[in-house]
Amino acid sequence: MSVDVRTVAESEFPDWLRALATGFLRPPVVPPHEAAERLPHMGLPRVRGAFDDGRCVATYRSFAQELTVPGGARVPASAVSNVTVSPTHRRRGLLGRMMGPDLAEAKERGDVLSTLIAAEYPIYGRYGFGPATSITEWEIDVPRAGLDARWAGPGDGGRIDLVDGADVRKLGPELHERFRARQHGAVDRSERWWQLNTGRVVTSVEPWTEPFYAVYRSARGEVEGLLVYRADEKWGDAKQPLNTATVRDLIAVSPAAERALWHFVCAVDWITTVRSGYRAGDDLLPLLLPDPRAARVVTQADFLWVRLLDVARALEARTYAVPGSLVLDVHDAAGLAGGRFRLDASAQGAVCAPSAEPPGLTLGVGELGSLYLGEESAVRLVALGRAEEGAAGAAAVADALFRTSRRPWCPDVF
Repeated sequence: MSVDVRTVAESEFPDWLRALATGFLRPPVVPPHEAAERLPHMGLPRVRGAFDDGRCVATYRSFAQELTVPGGARVPASAVSNVTVSPTHRRRGLLGRMMGPDLAEAKERGDVLSTLIAAEYPIYGRYGFGPATSITEWEIDVPRAGLDARWAGPGDGGRIDLVDGADVRKLGPELHERFRARQHGAVDRSERWWQLNTGRVVTSVEPWTEPFYAVYRSARGEVEGLLVYRADEKWGDAKQPLNTATVRDLIAVSPAAERALWHFVCAVDWITTVRSGYRAGDDLLPLLLPDPRAARVVTQADFLWVRLLDVARALEARTYAVPGSLVLDVHDAAGLAGGRFRLDASAQGAVCAPSAEPPGLTLGVGELGSLYLGEESAVRLVALGRAEEGAAGAAAVADALFRTSRRPWCPDVF
């Protein structure tokens, strides 16, 4: 029998969850109460599955999201998640049959772009996505870092308080709104995100272990930073503590808050190693330590991928480092966002419109996605053969326009 690809009915949702667990190599059993609890939050009209003889063998879901772009504007995005294909049905084009209609619907809705976190690198370039942010994770050797072991709090008049999950659900959303207004690459966090990430709602995906929560308050009493971390329990043979603190979340809206929270977690008694979690590649962290070499890179990889659906609206939404003009010839095999566009950027904003002028830069829609948030270099793309200059120096012009003083960063997996 042929495999049927369609949106998922309510009665099929438990089987869809089983296929999702199978694809992510988790135990393929989902308790009925969990399926019932998750169902109202899934948005079934945007949940797709592939069914072979009535059994779900591939999963796909998208949902509404906002992405912060350079300059602080928030553009509507269609976030792609929960993508799996069962090992019995690989290489049959099932992902394309699910993703194609979903991207077309996103464009029809007016979404400017689509986003995802790629579990595997080679897959999503075929569908017009390009890696638009990257992450770096550091491991800090605390005794070597050179920090004052007697540190007992910020010296700037601020303070750090330990709080609980209920406090975070009250304080966190407003802080995050301020954070994402200034951090391009960040995405919104729903009320359910805060419930799941503070233990208010627990699923079988990951057994819940209550973390430590700390907030930084400025001298004015304003919450300017949030730290979430967990610690293991490890002692050496000589009965000395060798504990590791793993940071699950650290967002801040001031350098003072960022500095204080990193110094705090490195000063917790018994902690000899700190894992930073996924940070921007140009994070301040290593240089906040007297000896930056105490922080060694343990992970460095692509993270958020972007697929433009409306080139003109996307390019007009963000700001640019310098004034300038550039004609882009954008190739899109799916026919969703291709065309030739002239971008005119100035201090008053940007205008992007279809153009018949000769192109300065020719590239795929995925490559434009990589440039969009300021992470990638057009000069690099030309050197790699993934973009072509139609006019000498056009790639340098693109870099002058698109690159940002700080790299984009998305703190969240979705």
